Amino acid sequence: MAKFELKLPKMGESVAEATITSWLKEVGDTIELDEPILEIATDKVDSEVPSEVDGVLVERFFNVDDVVQVGQVLAIIETDGDDIESAQEEPVVETKQDDAVKEITQNISLARETVAPVVSSENRFYSPLVKNIAKEEGVSQNELDAIVGTGKEGRVTKNDILAYVENRSSTKKPVTQSVETPLIQTKTVESVKEEKAPVIASGEDEIIEMTRMGKLVAHHMVESVQTSAHVQSFIEADVTKIWNWRNKVKDAFAKREGENLTFTPIFMEAIAKALRDFPMMNISVQGNSIIKKKSINLGMAAALPDGNLIVPVIKNADQLNLVGMTKQVNDLANRARIGKLKPDDTQGGTYTVTNVGTFGSIMGTPIINQPQVGILALGAIRKVPAVIETSEGDFIGIRYRMFLSHSYDHRVVNGALGGQFVQAVKNYLEAWDINREI
Repeated sequence: MAKFELKLPKMGESVAEATITSWLKEVGDTIELDEPILEIATDKVDSEVPSEVDGVLVERFFNVDDVVQVGQVLAIIETDGDDIESAQEEPVVETKQDDAVKEITQNISLARETVAPVVSSENRFYSPLVKNIAKEEGVSQNELDAIVGTGKEGRVTKNDILAYVENRSSTKKPVTQSVETPLIQTKTVESVKEEKAPVIASGEDEIIEMTRMGKLVAHHMVESVQTSAHVQSFIEADVTKIWNWRNKVKDAFAKREGENLTFTPIFMEAIAKALRDFPMMNISVQGNSIIKKKSINLGMAAALPDGNLIVPVIKNADQLNLVGMTKQVNDLANRARIGKLKPDDTQGGTYTVTNVGTFGSIMGTPIINQPQVGILALGAIRKVPAVIETSEGDFIGIRYRMFLSHSYDHRVVNGALGGQFVQAVKNYLEAWDINREI
């Protein structure tokens, strides 16, 4: 019998760790190739870790809520065979340089542990989930450092900090006031913020706990509004040519490519072209510096079955033709709906698009997806009467039109650039070639 080491796989360039949310298999369970063994979560997406072999799960090294670094061994699977196998690792050939190699490996491991995790001033490890809870509950760094952790190597788990918060709330002493001596109170902004009136639930109300992803999204949105000076520009585009062209080619496209041709990839193509024309919309802000992105990676907001949103990313969108864009859009949207996105699918976005028209809205004021500086909302396509200008005069006709709502960061994007960019998108859409081949 051989033993196979199941390791936490690489999940994208900027993802160095993940939190175990649940084990799907117990020790002693028989496992098939590609069968999910556990579920993990990063600050972007939840996903499953499948088995790379057939066998029996004989050992698990981490518990639920533990934070695991990329490359760490999660479990041992016993397989039929003679050789000891290891995921993501080639067999080790011992040489005279073993000691030097081991020293280098140890240095690399130490460097990873120093750079990747979120730590306190005392280099104590904290997971992103614990840090988020601490921030939301107003737990200071000193308080966090004082919490006794029950996790691996004394780490503070989610249950540890939630218990601390609950205990802290229950031990707060009530403020009493003498009847004879009026108490004059002066409140700082912080104290007023902490004394929000509680929401009282009656016996008939249903109390629903926010999901982990819901909390992360809420925190991300509030942080974005507090970070960027949001400004909006709106413009209306006539997409009659696109409407008619799509109706003409969609059946042939589906038969040839095996994909449904929706409006989204058409719009994404136009947006990618506009970003190429206006590269200062494809930037991010870091302190007092502007980072001009080389790649155009379009984020595509997608609704999840539980009502939350996720933003998978189309990498190098400006280099895709319409067929390639359609396949990317459909693949990411489908995997988002069934919860099969990988962490790398949500990384590296440089500009985001959200289709509010899916739910019938004609326009919206979307919140910027940090650290980007712009987001475009696509409104519903409406059949409306409109003025048609011709060489023989103006006429009223039925046209297909939609609103484009552009939110941008006014710290670095002025009204001229923000308006010119969304106008460029409009111009690309309205200049659509009705005879275009696919």
